[in-house]
Amino acid sequence: MSRFLSRVGAFSAGHRLIVAGAWSTLIAIFVVMTISGAKFSDSPFSIDGAESTTALATMDRAFPAAPGPETGELMLVIEAPDGASLEDPSQRALVEAAVAGAREQAGVTSASDPYDADRPFVSDDGSVAVSTLAVGIETDQAALEADLREASRALTYAGYTVEVGGLLEDGPPQIASITEIAGVVIAFVVLFLTFGSLRLAGANMLIALSGVIVGVVGILAWSSTGEGIQSTTLILAVMLGLAVGIDYALLILSRFRDELRLGSEVAPAIAKATGTAGTSVVVAGTTVVIALAGLAIVRIPFITEMGLGAALAVIVSVAMSLTVVPAVLKGLGRKALPRKERPVNGTVAPTPRVPVDQRAAVTGRPGLLRRWAVLVVHRPVLSIVGATVVVALLAVPTLSMETELDPPGGPDPASSQRAAYNTVSDAFGAGKQNPLVVLFEGTSAQEAAAAATAEINKLDEVVDVSPVQRSEVADVAFLAVTPEHGPTDARTADLVGSLRTSIDDVDGATVAVTGQTAVDVDVDAQLSSGLITYLICVVGLSLLLLTLVFRSIAVPVLATFGFLMSLAAGLGVTVAVFQWGWAGNVVSLDEARPLGSLAPLIIVGVLFGLAMDYQVFLVSRIHEAHRKGRHTRAAILEGFGQASPIVVSAAAIMAAVFAGFAFSGGDAMVASIGLALTVGVLVDAFIVRMVLVPATLQLLGESSWWMPRWMDRVLPDIDTEGSSLEHEELVEREDLDAAKA
Repeated sequence: MSRFLSRVGAFSAGHRLIVAGAWSTLIAIFVVMTISGAKFSDSPFSIDGAESTTALATMDRAFPAAPGPETGELMLVIEAPDGASLEDPSQRALVEAAVAGAREQAGVTSASDPYDADRPFVSDDGSVAVSTLAVGIETDQAALEADLREASRALTYAGYTVEVGGLLEDGPPQIASITEIAGVVIAFVVLFLTFGSLRLAGANMLIALSGVIVGVVGILAWSSTGEGIQSTTLILAVMLGLAVGIDYALLILSRFRDELRLGSEVAPAIAKATGTAGTSVVVAGTTVVIALAGLAIVRIPFITEMGLGAALAVIVSVAMSLTVVPAVLKGLGRKALPRKERPVNGTVAPTPRVPVDQRAAVTGRPGLLRRWAVLVVHRPVLSIVGATVVVALLAVPTLSMETELDPPGGPDPASSQRAAYNTVSDAFGAGKQNPLVVLFEGTSAQEAAAAATAEINKLDEVVDVSPVQRSEVADVAFLAVTPEHGPTDARTADLVGSLRTSIDDVDGATVAVTGQTAVDVDVDAQLSSGLITYLICVVGLSLLLLTLVFRSIAVPVLATFGFLMSLAAGLGVTVAVFQWGWAGNVVSLDEARPLGSLAPLIIVGVLFGLAMDYQVFLVSRIHEAHRKGRHTRAAILEGFGQASPIVVSAAAIMAAVFAGFAFSGGDAMVASIGLALTVGVLVDAFIVRMVLVPATLQLLGESSWWMPRWMDRVLPDIDTEGSSLEHEELVEREDLDAAKA
């Protein structure tokens, strides 16, 4: 692979116009597709083939919406002051006037009468009345809420409380808040400190940002070919694409500078850097892509879409690192080096060509990190124990982790939406706003539904069962079942299971339990079981991939164990902040709640890929030194000295980018993912890879690199360290010496 990638780098450097033209053409295609129909879709979560999803589709066909513009549903919730009853004629007149005013508002197509004898929506004590509003989906909800409050001024002046519940549709995602921009600025500062050059830091950042733009436009173009994408997909793609784009370009740029310091000319240095560091980029990027695409294992379209969208952003970052970076390096030439190392008066200093077996002495720079490595390998047991204790303390909160799909009533506790939800729940019961639907399909559907009503009423946790509703266009009927508890309560999930088992043998019809609450219960259960399955697959992938890369048994096991430690630490801190509420004001947390059900799954996928990045970056240099004949201790010190500055810079950049999303004060799930990745990256780089890994390799000694002979023969050699390039270089040098002789 290194030989092929070196040729890619050489071609890109020598044909910069072709590279620029190819990327410009791709962007133009994406832009045309985006303009032609890019769109966002915030449809509810579902599982293909699940009972609740299939039955919900049947409901949509059997009970079609009225013709006309697509509508959503809001609630006008009116609560009387203490001691007043909305059943009194004078109070009733005020409510009816407010409902009539609501019907006249722009965007409102209908408003139900709370006093309708067939479908009343007034609490038993007369304290709360609710009118259900059908509203055009494109209506500005904030403006409509203001208009509804204006129409209800008479109620407000009389001491009534008026709230507007429900949500029409989320707008486009916000992906450039001040904290996210600050994260990018911090990343740029780290690049400048790493390179000591504004020119090179700027080039690195510009390449990464260009990759993000291409990835985002590509995802939007993809959205134009289907029903649209979820807004969270784009946010995750930006977050991950920016982080890996900076790091991958950083790796190749750093290797290029090392090659120049070793005496290489510009063109061979570009080829060598792309062949060696580029191979690490491909391995690391492939790991991330496989981990993200593997989210399809969970079989939830929303999760699959997020994984594929983020994977596309990573693929773009890898491709730009292998093609655009060499083209930029050709233009920079020796200006990529600090000023004191550049040519003087336009001539290149006669730097002697450093033999392959002596290069570590040139590229491995002494300093704090070198002393750190000496300390770790000198006291490996103490280092391992210390690292394990720190990670264990951070991971403790993970044991109490809870998840929920969506906060009932919306994510903002201070919103009118949440206030309306709480008012209705208190007055009518927690399950009133989230009924379960029992669907009967067959020639005797109506009779089967009537017969099942009594059986359903016997179940615990059931508050009410509606009359049978029959479709006029199909042999379908349904019952609306009001549970006693809310949609996120475990007892509601148990009720869904009880309904499915108690009436599955009704004669004359097939029965299914659906409704948004049942769909959410199924999705949450699938996420919980899918997380375990996915984690097992990720661990297996880690073992296989790193065995292939490092041709060792101990290194993959150590890397996988380290990933699990980083994951536990990241989740632990996130639980402490978002679920327990510790230091919640730092991340602008409105209230402490369980983590979003999607968050652990996304965190596992992304953090796995990033952890393997650092493992490849660090251990490949250690393995390279060992392959050249150095014993394990010397190899650790050499490899650590060469790779640790890059790992430190890469981790600091990743953490800065993720922290920008964690502290943005936006969507709580995005913020929790950002915090978990920030902590996970820092723990993985600074504790796992820079303490646990070298200390354990020192303890294991030469057995760190042991592999059964039969396995060594079977597995292909992907040449991460670029040994084939070094072999070619040695052959060329020998031929040159022979010619001179």
